[in-house]
Amino acid sequence: MQVDTTRTAMIIGGTGQIGAAAARRLALDGWSVLIAHRGQRSGNTALADLDVTTIRLDRDDTAALLDKARGHDLVLDTVAYEPRHADQLAQLAGDVGSVVVISTGSVYTGANGGYLDIVTGPDDFPDYPIPLRESDATVDNRKHTYSPLKAAMERRLLQAEDLPVSILRPGAIHGPFSPALREWFFIKRALDHREHVVLSDGGTNRFSTSATVNIAELVALCGEQPGRRILNAVDEDNLSVAEIARTVFELMGSEVDIAAFPGAPVENVGSTPWTVAHPLVMSMAAATVELGYRQPMSYRDAVAGAIRWAVQEVDVAERRDETWQTVFPSMAARAEADGWFDYVAEDAFLRDLPD
Repeated sequence: MQVDTTRTAMIIGGTGQIGAAAARRLALDGWSVLIAHRGQRSGNTALADLDVTTIRLDRDDTAALLDKARGHDLVLDTVAYEPRHADQLAQLAGDVGSVVVISTGSVYTGANGGYLDIVTGPDDFPDYPIPLRESDATVDNRKHTYSPLKAAMERRLLQAEDLPVSILRPGAIHGPFSPALREWFFIKRALDHREHVVLSDGGTNRFSTSATVNIAELVALCGEQPGRRILNAVDEDNLSVAEIARTVFELMGSEVDIAAFPGAPVENVGSTPWTVAHPLVMSMAAATVELGYRQPMSYRDAVAGAIRWAVQEVDVAERRDETWQTVFPSMAARAEADGWFDYVAEDAFLRDLPD
């Protein structure tokens, strides 16, 4: 009798940017993948020809979650963000081969004890070690905001007995299906035929990026090599914001002048989604040593797919007489709050620069 040795994986939050990339990576490698989601997104049609099954599931329904998750070789949770989610996953101890949970690089604290959630300006921005390693300090307080909750979830997961859990900390995530693609800051300027973009700090700001395809590679390695670990999950390219801008404009075939000036942003002029008062650069040495990780795709190659996807989504929306704000509502809210596309202010700033 032939025994089925197909490895199986369940992805919680599988229609989002990380879940979709991980599902594709695993399925192409012969895994049978079960995607669980709340039914709020249409899913990834690129997975239609692969061994991927999709179900609707509310992760707050613990009984249903555990029933579907038990017995898999790998369970990836892309949406866990607080201790009660860790408590759910802890109940899988002994019943799954490997658990992988997506956390965030924003759990790190600087030498001044600060972290991203509480930044009000450049003066209180965390002064991080360079590069950040997994053993560096993380936020530990009772505030119920994003980073403290993620950090508390990490600690709770590592306290769970007999749970083979790998915790991944990405940085500025980019990839198809992203509801908040930072690169839209430059993509829209190219679509609008802008002649220049203004960057503060000489365009040298560095905020580690994370391609979803590279995160997916780490997920697969953790599935193949179960353990109890925390790993950074960022691109090794370590590009500055000016280099990111040039990459996006080149991929879009746009000649946009990068006007970089020294010093901090002037109000919102010069600020970008990657602008940080001190570099946030994360090391990938631990993943390389522990898992034999090799980055499968460069930032340039990975972001090309994200650009194509974003432009296509907006093109389809415009044919329905909708706008990019309809397609990306959370990103539109951030863009409005942070003045991403205040072209009038940018043009005025450039006119006032001394010759």
